[in-house]
Amino acid sequence: MKKSVLLILIMIFISACGSKHTRNLLTSGNYDMAIDNSISNLRSNKDKKGNQDYVYILEEAFAKAKERDVNSINLLTQDTKPSNLEKIYNTYLLLNNRQEKIKPLLPLKLIQEGRNAKFPFNNYNSQITKTKNTLSNYLYGSSKEMLLSLNKMDCRKAYDDLAYLNRINPGYKDVLNLMSEAQFKGTDFVKVSLNNETNMILPIRLQNDLLDFDAFKMNDKWTAYHNQLQKGIDYDFQLILNFRRIDVSPEQLKEKEIIKEREIKDGLKNLVDKNGELIKDSLGEPIKVDNFKTVRVRIYEFSQFKGCKIMAQVDYVNAKNNQLLESFPLSSESVFENTYATYKGDKRASDDSYYSYFDKRNLPFPSNEQMVYNTGEDLKDKLKDIISRNRFRK
Repeated sequence: MKKSVLLILIMIFISACGSKHTRNLLTSGNYDMAIDNSISNLRSNKDKKGNQDYVYILEEAFAKAKERDVNSINLLTQDTKPSNLEKIYNTYLLLNNRQEKIKPLLPLKLIQEGRNAKFPFNNYNSQITKTKNTLSNYLYGSSKEMLLSLNKMDCRKAYDDLAYLNRINPGYKDVLNLMSEAQFKGTDFVKVSLNNETNMILPIRLQNDLLDFDAFKMNDKWTAYHNQLQKGIDYDFQLILNFRRIDVSPEQLKEKEIIKEREIKDGLKNLVDKNGELIKDSLGEPIKVDNFKTVRVRIYEFSQFKGCKIMAQVDYVNAKNNQLLESFPLSSESVFENTYATYKGDKRASDDSYYSYFDKRNLPFPSNEQMVYNTGEDLKDKLKDIISRNRFRK
């Protein structure tokens, strides 16, 4: 019984805290949040006495939000700026959507007053349609005007406006064609090239990989990278990957001889006293103890090594005037290492760490070309990181 009373009190407390929070939203001017909270609480049981506070809050918040939005529309309309059209349109949508949220809950009773809560709804369809058409016409005209500009940022703004126009008014005139035009005119086209200043021939496979920006997935909404010049494209920038130096070390094979000794367990032996007499147990049987012996092994450890280091530079160039914009150093290293070992003697004398080496054998050294290619694999990741962090247009 006590637990049931306690549970009821807890539920009442939680409910009171919830309505108080919602009331605070109302008094602080967060009308729509107060409306959403009230609707959420009323949706499950709108006739519950404990939910009466939410009905009062919803009635008041709706009236105040409507008054605020209508006043805002009147003020924006008097200003007559075309740029206000989007705000007016969105405010009409807000007024309409707010009503649609509340409609499923109606009627909402105010028990103490013996009446239903009042929500004076309006039909905003004509205002929404009229404002949408006016806004569409404005966005269409201003976007076409911006597309006459040589400024790529204007074209990008036109694209965003046209995309918004297509969302609110799909199929409006030739908006999709204009969006394609805005996309093209607003895109930075980058010519990608590779320059080898070293005395080594770069593997063709590596060159192709480094210039394959489709595989890098570096093309974005407003940047397109081309490793081949394309007709009809007026390039804005160049990205030049300059190979400054490539160092490949000689093949190295180092040998090391190691002698190991270890005392190991080697079966059992009879326990004897200092006089060499057998020591027996209570049953007369000889007592057995571990027999230890010293074993020895000679280990021949071989280490193979070959290294490669590439030093390069990424240059950003203005394709219009060939002016260098920025340069970024780029370097990468890779090594070929293999350690193996052979032995003479008793293998058990060696450390456990050598056992894996005994299972390995001499490997053929990779060619210089393969070393350069392997190093270039890491270089690709670093190049991608540089481009990701350093855009051509800030």
